[in-house]
Amino acid sequence: MKKAALLGALLFGAQGLVGCDSKPVAGAAPPPPPVTVSRPLQKKVTEWDEYTGRFTAVSTVEVRARVSGFIDSIHFKDGQIVNQGDLLFIIDPRPYRLTVDQAKADLERARAKAEAAVADIDRATQLVRNQTLTEREFDVRRSTQRDATAAVAASEAVLKQSELNLEWTEVRAPTRGRISDRRVDAGNLITGGQTGSTLLTTIVAIDPIYFIFDGSEADFLRYSRLAALGVRPSSRDAGNPVSVRLADEADFNHPGRMDFVDNVVNPKTGTIRGRAIFDNKDGLLTPGFFGRLRLFGGEHDGLLVPDSVIVSDQSNKIVFVVAEDGTVSGKRVELGPMIEGLRLVRSGLAPTDTVVIDGLPRARPGQKVTPESGKIEIKTEARAQYADSDEVARV
Repeated sequence: MKKAALLGALLFGAQGLVGCDSKPVAGAAPPPPPVTVSRPLQKKVTEWDEYTGRFTAVSTVEVRARVSGFIDSIHFKDGQIVNQGDLLFIIDPRPYRLTVDQAKADLERARAKAEAAVADIDRATQLVRNQTLTEREFDVRRSTQRDATAAVAASEAVLKQSELNLEWTEVRAPTRGRISDRRVDAGNLITGGQTGSTLLTTIVAIDPIYFIFDGSEADFLRYSRLAALGVRPSSRDAGNPVSVRLADEADFNHPGRMDFVDNVVNPKTGTIRGRAIFDNKDGLLTPGFFGRLRLFGGEHDGLLVPDSVIVSDQSNKIVFVVAEDGTVSGKRVELGPMIEGLRLVRSGLAPTDTVVIDGLPRARPGQKVTPESGKIEIKTEARAQYADSDEVARV
């Protein structure tokens, strides 16, 4: 028992000595934080640029009478669709009928005088040959005959004007479109003519219909560059496809085409006016409607990244990339529109860059990370929506 107790004491003492000679181990550095990375998705894309604007009528006509008088009757319903030539108002025609009858009587009187003057010339011709009538008297009779002929022409012109005034007592639609409400009622005296005439109503054409919007100077310059390179035709020369969605719509359901681009950039706003034209057979699109227009911006090879990987630094947009040694750095990029649910990167990013797509809070510029492979993919619903838009682009 004494030997066992002595042996235990020796072993305990040896362990104590070993513990006194050992040094503490320093704490190991934590590994770089993991992040998910992927190269940007590279594919051929069709760009669409969006603008806000309003519909406006192709033509707006103020209906005014060409002759004065009392409104006898009205032949349309407020707000209805009218065709060119439809009867709208009738002005009391009786005074103008009397004027036509008087002009006819004056014409007959002038013709009778002209016939008498012609007969007088015929008789005078023989008398001049027999020297019974002097040359001076013959010239007087010939002048009288020409005066009578001119009086006939003047009477015919007065009759035509009187008949035209009588025709103008029927005010007809000058164009097809939707008519506004009547501005005067039957029985009122109106003023006609070229100045100071009474406004009776208005008509706006609704098929086709215009859409007016303002584009930025930067967009206009980009379109001009693309046209010069042959990538996208100018909207001044070609009807580039557009589509519009209304205020209560989620999709761009109304296809159209570009029709006009203004010749100056507004120096106050830095914008240029554009115009698209749309078919409107059902009359749904109404002048004054607000809409959101999407304009074809061209086809090209593009780089796409998720919108969530983009970081804003004041006015700059930045994407974090990882180098081969795992060091994080930021790249300033120029962004384009959303395409198939992803954001188009116009410049600042290369196809070979490794973009941080998940774990952004752990990515700090200048620090190292542990990259883990990921993949940028297009969602099925976004692909279907893009396919519909691309079909519009080929129309």
